[in-house]
Amino acid sequence: MSALTLGGGGIGQVWGATTREECVATTREAIEHGINLLDVAPTYGDGEAERVVGEAFGGRLPDGVRVSTKCRVGAPLASEVADLLRSSLTESLARLRLERVDVFIVHNMLVADADADRYAGTPLTLFEEAVRPALEGLVAEGLAGAWGITGIGVPDAVIAALHSATPPGAVQCITNLLDSAGAIQRFEGPLRPREVIAAAGEQGVAVMGIRAVQAGALTDAIDRDLPEGHGDAADFDRAAPFRDLARDLGESPAALAHRYALSMPGVSTVVLGVKNREELRECVDAEARGPLDAELISRIDAAVGRA
Repeated sequence: MSALTLGGGGIGQVWGATTREECVATTREAIEHGINLLDVAPTYGDGEAERVVGEAFGGRLPDGVRVSTKCRVGAPLASEVADLLRSSLTESLARLRLERVDVFIVHNMLVADADADRYAGTPLTLFEEAVRPALEGLVAEGLAGAWGITGIGVPDAVIAALHSATPPGAVQCITNLLDSAGAIQRFEGPLRPREVIAAAGEQGVAVMGIRAVQAGALTDAIDRDLPEGHGDAADFDRAAPFRDLARDLGESPAALAHRYALSMPGVSTVVLGVKNREELRECVDAEARGPLDAELISRIDAAVGRA
């Protein structure tokens, strides 16, 4: 994978206003910059991100370009899992205008069986007995090249899935300087993303770093209206010292946040949430400047209270 991945949130019009035309142009330009993975999902704009990819390439991806998509599984009956995954993937392939995807990812939390009544997610037993076999079946059929999980669930459950005898090919992990998922963390207790990343590395699982700018909290300004008390707004307030530091360094907060994510050990690729070519170019330029040195990472950690 390239160091950067084009995510579907921006081109699916989740992260602020944009247009289909601009999203198609952004997707094509990402490939021109050497990005070789497009990470989309049906929930990004009700399939809009997948349609953008379909329109951008007309079902003929450039050589070496890969696509991942996802499915929210939840906690259905075990007998319903295979049909749910197959139906979701079939609909995604139609929007993408493709015959297969390279990675098919479970797009919701994994939770311990004991937490199934407290948190909405896929219990580990259901995952092991029904979800994993169904995903492996889709790979065997050639509809997906590999399968993956989302690593923002209850940490012990995610780490248990990573340490199984047949681990996923990829895991999506929070990769930002706040170690925060903001409003999408739906369980009590610490997120522990760096432990999840380390566990993935022990198993040889590719880490797709997500939320490098934490839904806009690590940028100059959040690009959408948020209600009072929203988790992403709270993170924006917490990141004020980081923005001050970025200004002192003569760098935009978004660029510095992406460089921080790219510098984190064990991260295979950082997924971008950009919605236009201007944002894309800023991230590409940030990646070209290389990783941050240890001294600057320490200063950033101290600024946001991580040290």
